[in-house]
Amino acid sequence: MKFPFLKHEKSTLSAQRFIDANAKNFRLIFFAFIVGLVSGIIGSVFRYLLQNIEVFRDNLYIIVEKGNVYNWFFPILIGISGVAVSLFLIKKFAPEASGSGVQEIEGALDNLRPLRWKKVIPVKFIASLFSLGSGFLLGREGPTIQLGANIGKMIKDIFKQADEENNPLISAGAAAGLASAFNAPFSGIIFVIEEMHGHFKHNFFSVAAIMLASGTSDLVSRALIGANPVIKMTLFKAPALSNLWLFIFLGIILSFIGFFFNKLLILSLDFFNNYKKKLLLLSIVSGVLIAVIGIYSPDMIGGGYKTIRLALDNSFTLQFLLILFLGRFILTIFSYGIGLPGGIFAPLLAIGVLTGIIFGTLTQYYLPETVSNPGIFAVAGMAGIFAATIRAPLTGLILAVEMTSNFELILPLIFTSVAASLFTTALGNQPIYTVLLNRTLKKAKK
Repeated sequence: MKFPFLKHEKSTLSAQRFIDANAKNFRLIFFAFIVGLVSGIIGSVFRYLLQNIEVFRDNLYIIVEKGNVYNWFFPILIGISGVAVSLFLIKKFAPEASGSGVQEIEGALDNLRPLRWKKVIPVKFIASLFSLGSGFLLGREGPTIQLGANIGKMIKDIFKQADEENNPLISAGAAAGLASAFNAPFSGIIFVIEEMHGHFKHNFFSVAAIMLASGTSDLVSRALIGANPVIKMTLFKAPALSNLWLFIFLGIILSFIGFFFNKLLILSLDFFNNYKKKLLLLSIVSGVLIAVIGIYSPDMIGGGYKTIRLALDNSFTLQFLLILFLGRFILTIFSYGIGLPGGIFAPLLAIGVLTGIIFGTLTQYYLPETVSNPGIFAVAGMAGIFAATIRAPLTGLILAVEMTSNFELILPLIFTSVAASLFTTALGNQPIYTVLLNRTLKKAKK
């Protein structure tokens, strides 16, 4: 016997589930927009304050150069207080705000690490202004990515959404954070999909959420800060196909640099972990060191944007480029190793640019017919170093193109990125954020 009314009841239930699912998904999109909006505003304010602090610091260094020994007091005081305040805030209130915070986000997406946004947002914001403003070799993208992810968790909690919304909103916030740091919305999207692929839950609406959040954040940042490329440089034409082997060779060189960078970074973290309780000593030594180096050579400190521009303008000799590369390589590892809040993207990009310029200069000298401008390898260096350390070649490629507007170089950048990631993998180099997350989880168990 058939019961038509049962068929009607099933179809009604199915239709209701469809309506409920759609309502839930479109709420996610709305909240992703809010995440992008808030992340863009906070990221822009962070960038604005940091830029003004850096201008003040640079002017102070100029006064020291022209004045007497008594003028050294204030730059050194800024360096010491920058470390002391940053490390105190982190140690006292939010230890997870140390470093870039990307590994904390990945752990949170797997429900292995908590996102205590009420503490992390203010601590990360303030402590990062002190650490980056003091001249340490750290990037603003680490703070904005972690801030964005915590904003995603904040929006979810404020609007009392289900726990299953944690993953897409946290991911959307991370994408929005990277977009606001570099005016690079596509890089923010790709970063979440590629770097966090094992943690991010893919579906149509979650991908749409990170796209909307990243785009909204970038829109806000461009409106408040400006729409110019983060790195202003020549727009290069694509090299001849016969010269693409040079970009593969550069990628191989960068694979070794990335291998040693990752190994030394972990060794640095382990070494300075023994001195975390000696806050005053660590603050004085590191603060004086970074201030003195900054006074004598401003290009050796900071995130590296100014250094990149000067290197691209051929402002340095080959000998100084080599010194600059070695100095920034060591100081980046030192700055991150002592536990200050800040990212490694920007310092790594500076290392990649310097490597590319050095490689391009030597190539132009020995093979003059193959290279029109050494700067073309600087863009490839940015993509390659990212692929060699973070093992996210697609993100590195997109980031380099978005930050420089050199869209014609996509083909050579592909070869550099693939070579760098494959050879560094062959060397046994693991993605740095995976290593950092495993290290964090082991420490949490003790």
